[in-house]
Amino acid sequence: MQIHTIQPIYNRDSKILILGTFPSIKSREESFFYAHPQNRFWKVLALVFEQSLPNSIEEKTEFLLKNKIALWDVISSCDIVGSSDSSIKNVKVNDIGKILKIADIQKIFVNGNKAYQLYRKYIEPEFNISAVCLPSTSPANARYNLEKLLEDWQKIKIGKL
Repeated sequence: MQIHTIQPIYNRDSKILILGTFPSIKSREESFFYAHPQNRFWKVLALVFEQSLPNSIEEKTEFLLKNKIALWDVISSCDIVGSSDSSIKNVKVNDIGKILKIADIQKIFVNGNKAYQLYRKYIEPEFNISAVCLPSTSPANARYNLEKLLEDWQKIKIGKL
């Protein structure tokens, strides 16, 4: 059983919530979201918001908050083989209610199909808030090049809600 130990990033000004599935091995080692250098999450966000690529944990946190983005994962604990979403079993979910109580979340997005399936099964029935599924930024999602990811991820801009 793997336990999610990375705290969510959000504040009162957060307008959108992005939920991943569960941290990769690299993210668990670094204790921060999307730490694997091949994951395109940070590159895509920087391009969507037309800003410099954040590198350090502090820069990434500041980037998210400046752009009114809350970030967390659907799963709080699970059995997982390596970083493979397809191997996930025995899921317990994070309580996104603590974010929703403080932040003015207007839209929820999930990073990839597995996060979307789990969100629909466990979280949507509790909070009655639907989420928009975006293509995974994982390097395992080879069907989506950076240009196609960028096109789909444009939806997260506040003005496009």
